[in-house]
Amino acid sequence: MAEAISPMDVDEDNTSLRPNNNNNKGKAVAAPGGAPPAHTKATPWVEKYRPQSLADVAAHRDIIDTIDRLTSENKMPHLLLYGPPGTGKTSTILAVARKLFGSQMHNMVLELNASDERGIDVVRQQIQDFASTQSFSFGAKAAVKLVLLDEADAMTKDAQFALRRVIERYTKSTRFALIGNNVNKIIPALQSRCTRFRFAPLDAVNVTERLKHVITAEGLDVTEDGLAALVRLSSGDMRKALNILQSTHMASQQITEEAVYLCTGNPLPKDIEQISYWLLNEPFSDSFKKISDIKATKGLALVDIVREVTMFVFRIKMPSDVRVQLINDLADIEYRLSFGCNDKLQLGSVISTFTRARSAIVAAANVIESNQSYGVEASHEHKPCSIASLNRNQS
Repeated sequence: MAEAISPMDVDEDNTSLRPNNNNNKGKAVAAPGGAPPAHTKATPWVEKYRPQSLADVAAHRDIIDTIDRLTSENKMPHLLLYGPPGTGKTSTILAVARKLFGSQMHNMVLELNASDERGIDVVRQQIQDFASTQSFSFGAKAAVKLVLLDEADAMTKDAQFALRRVIERYTKSTRFALIGNNVNKIIPALQSRCTRFRFAPLDAVNVTERLKHVITAEGLDVTEDGLAALVRLSSGDMRKALNILQSTHMASQQITEEAVYLCTGNPLPKDIEQISYWLLNEPFSDSFKKISDIKATKGLALVDIVREVTMFVFRIKMPSDVRVQLINDLADIEYRLSFGCNDKLQLGSVISTFTRARSAIVAAANVIESNQSYGVEASHEHKPCSIASLNRNQS
């Protein structure tokens, strides 16, 4: 009679079920062998289409080429990569790690998210223990190990001062790569020990090119105005662009401009033109009622309306002094809204600001007419503005 085998007698590879001790929160961790992690339908596109090599990084070719040359010559210094989110900082350094260590990346790289592990104990224990141990290349291209500190600007000042000494002590065997959004929150002592690279927001060409690659790979139905809306709303943030694309695809089969704006909750450009027309031409009470109605009907936030109307003010023609005062007042309103002030009061303040601007425009027009009656030519800059005149100029 065959002996029954209990489940405890069978050795299984449960590495996929073991918790990850490297605290790689929110990042795609390379599988053993340096291969990219396996993706399923539920995988966010941000991770699914994360660049796997330096050649795949969408922009910043000057920075990428410099880092590529340093790693090829085995002369990589300590790195400090900073800039707005979604510009390729983490993807770049992970691609560098894959190039340097290949199949041994998981042995040679310590990746920590400093926003979660930000205290001095992490520097004294995890980082120092990893940096102080003897490294073996195992056939990798470089014998030095790599410590990756993501969101390093969230580390406490004590932890940063402790890290300064660790970097000095273990420079021969370990390289440190610090990533952050705000370089001013990293102490000067750390900045001076690293080679700094600033990752600027991606331009529209690079964002469009990468989005077209994802659209083709996923077989999506995206219109031209929908793609333009994705690029416009991303503001140079590739992560934001992919998240908007994926969420809009889940809500609508065809990705159009209106679908993108509805999914993100941003006001449509035609709605901003309509609101601007009311602000520049309608009486106070009518403007207040109509804007309140469109806010309630379409679920718009007043802070989004203020920001978009401010951009609209830059595009219409009005006297320079009126434009300066109008933008200054709108900036104050946006600042008050960020502190949670009452929406109705701030909406009244927006309309009051435009009412004063309209009166100033009328006064400027009267001055121009009086000057013309005396034979003085008015400059093109001081012609009165309206949405109707803007539309005529654009056509």
